[in-house]
Amino acid sequence: MTFPDITFDILARAPGLRGRLAANQPLAPITWFRVGGPAQVLFQPADEADLALFLKNLPADIPVTVIGLGSNLIVRDGGVPGVVIRLGGKGFGEVEILPGHRVRTGTAVPDMKVARTAAEAGIDGLAFLRGIPGSIGGALRMNAGAHGGETTDVLIEARGVARAGNIRTFTHADMGFSYRHSEAPGDVIFTSALFQGKPGEPAAIVAEMDRITAAREASQPIREKTGGSTFANPKPQSAWKVIDAAGCRGLVMGDAQVSEMHCNFLINRGNATAADIEGLGEEVRRRVREHSGIDLRWEIKRIGVSGV
Repeated sequence: MTFPDITFDILARAPGLRGRLAANQPLAPITWFRVGGPAQVLFQPADEADLALFLKNLPADIPVTVIGLGSNLIVRDGGVPGVVIRLGGKGFGEVEILPGHRVRTGTAVPDMKVARTAAEAGIDGLAFLRGIPGSIGGALRMNAGAHGGETTDVLIEARGVARAGNIRTFTHADMGFSYRHSEAPGDVIFTSALFQGKPGEPAAIVAEMDRITAAREASQPIREKTGGSTFANPKPQSAWKVIDAAGCRGLVMGDAQVSEMHCNFLINRGNATAADIEGLGEEVRRRVREHSGIDLRWEIKRIGVSGV
């Protein structure tokens, strides 16, 4: 699918823009599933000020979608209309160690890099980030967690740019965290975060991170084309257990499959479409509802329009 090129109009409205703007940019290569259509416009801002300028001058009727590392994401086959914003580079990719065992980081930084940087500085409490396959922006948006830790446990404040172009700071209370969810306004694009750690021994923290890595590799299909955990755990149960009980382990649709190793993971066996993957997920939800009455909630974000 090819969208109308609106980049010239956008540039005319914001002539001082410094970031990269591209029309009909393929998104499949930058997602872990490796599926989906193009972005009508892909914008990669130079820094927070550039992002604010862009949003302030973007017509209100043009939709905006934000993606990070592409791990927790299905891009539908028809692509994504409007503007897709992807943060990266020096403007959003720095990690800074501050006094008092604090860490300030851009939201494009991979969670595992924040964990590693904190460990090297003798800051404990952030090792759980090693087990989350995404970036800090996604962690803020969904209160990401793993191995006994969650974003809410360590966040002091977050900073972001609203759709109107104004820059805002959110306290921990403002974020309204709950299990795999934040009440922060949906139109805010987070740009940085401040975390509070505690003193620790680098060797001990690294050992804990190695344990987390080994546990992931032993139980999750991390070397496959996958998007991470597909569904949120229906507390107090685990998603994989109710999926397994409904007979979905190994289930196939097109070239998408429920992982044999961990059945809360969907995998692209090589030639799956986004429709295959999303359709498989919906079939899993249907079978779980029929078997146990549980309505699984998607943890993976799905964006764009269906193919024709």
